[in-house]
Amino acid sequence: MKRLSFAGLGAFAFGVGGAIALIATVPFVSQVPGVASLWHSTSAYAEGVGGAIAQNVKPQGQLQLRLEAEKQVVAQDQQGKQSKKWQPLKGQAVVQPGDVLRYTLNSENKSDRPVKNLVLNQPIPKGMVYVLKSVSATNGTKVIYSIDGGRSFVENPTVKVTLPNGKVETKPAPANVYTHIRLQVPLVAAKTTVKATYQTQVR
Repeated sequence: MKRLSFAGLGAFAFGVGGAIALIATVPFVSQVPGVASLWHSTSAYAEGVGGAIAQNVKPQGQLQLRLEAEKQVVAQDQQGKQSKKWQPLKGQAVVQPGDVLRYTLNSENKSDRPVKNLVLNQPIPKGMVYVLKSVSATNGTKVIYSIDGGRSFVENPTVKVTLPNGKVETKPAPANVYTHIRLQVPLVAAKTTVKATYQTQVR
């Protein structure tokens, strides 16, 4: 068994010359005995004019990030029929190898101005494996992935595999090499929330 600790998220939006820009590092703490740093951090930023990132500017509004986790459980009714349900994980949560977790990230724009080009980086926790094609997102969100620790991102990661005959082929990257998910949200309108979910499995 592994024990997870969950903590909250928060981020702030900033106004720059009439445009909205955001830069923040959002901590998400989860520690499991024997598995160091399952969660590093969630980072979020929105680009300002000309793609520049605004820093050290006076807060004008707020973009609030909230990350929730659920564990997939199998329930059985009186007739013996099984169904899969999601059980919220809070505080000290116990998970076991093979358990599937679903994370829901809500990005709420509490300001009176839209936030443009919001980027949310989600590292895959150590001790977890990303469940392929499990991302679901709203607002025309584009999803790209990293298999090199967040240095580069593409829509469909690939790896080169050497076959027994010595020939090298390019194949889709296996789930266990995914390291990060990046969500690119073109627009978060004022007073609205963007939602994204994805799943991981405990190794």
